[in-house]
Order: sequence, then structure tokens, then C-alpha cells
Amino acid sequence: MIKIKKSQCADTRTCDWTNVSKDELLKNSRQHIRDVGEGINYLIELMEDAAYSHDHTKIVNIDEFHNDFKTGFTTTDWWQMHQQKERHHLKDPAYVQDDVNLIDILEMIVDGVMAGLARTGKYRKEDIPDSLLRKAFDNTIDQLLKEVEVEKEELNGTI
Repeated sequence: MIKIKKSQCADTRTCDWTNVSKDELLKNSRQHIRDVGEGINYLIELMEDAAYSHDHTKIVNIDEFHNDFKTGFTTTDWWQMHQQKERHHLKDPAYVQDDVNLIDILEMIVDGVMAGLARTGKYRKEDIPDSLLRKAFDNTIDQLLKEVEVEKEELNGTI
């Protein structure tokens, strides 16, 4: 859980800006910067999790992977399971998770660049619908909102 303090005095839309001292503005601005850093660190942790678990079904299901692979993927039992379990497979709407997020999008991008360059020397551009980007954007916001708790005490010590 990310805990932040109220810092209403860093924005003219949320305070009486005529009564905010420079020191108070500085204190609230520093708090806001720390809060944003905490949110970004949370997203970095999600990215690290994605990096660690990327394509894990290629490892834990190597026998099934190899069985499909050696047929040139004329059999696709493993491939279908792989797309179902690996969140970054977004080309087929049937495998897009309801809670798709921007981490999934970024993993898909990195996967495509790394695989393309390593295998053919070229990146093969993949298109995704704008609606998928919107859904991932909204889901990432919802995910972050669930992780943030605003403490009751304001930054300046009043309630």
C-alpha cells in the first residue's frame, strides 16, 4: 500500500492560493514529488515482475512447447495455453485479459523488439486497437488507485 499525505496547497485549484507561503508551497511540492516517485516505484515493481515471469510457460511447459514447436506449430495445444497465461499476448482478443494494463502493453512492445532483432534483425510492427490502449490505460489507473491510501492528517499537521 502506498501511503500519501494530503498536500492541497501545491495547486491553485485546491487551496486559497493567496494565503499559501513560499515555505508551505515548497513543502507541499516536495511531498507531491515524493508521492509521484512512490507511484512510479510501484509501476517499476510491476515491470520487474513482468520481466521475471516473461514467457514462463516456455520453461515450465518445455515438453509441451517442444511438442508444438517440432511440428512447426501445426499442433497448437501449448501455443493456445501460452497465449492464455502470458498477459502480454494481445493480438488475439480471445486472450486479452479483462484487467489488461500498460505493463502488459510495455511487455508486448519489449518482447516484439527483442524477439525481432534477435531472430531476424528487424522489428515487425504490430498494431493494436486504440480501444485496447484505452482499456489498458484505464485499468492501470484503477490498479494504482487501489494501491494508494491518503492519510487523514494533512501535510501541515492539521486535520
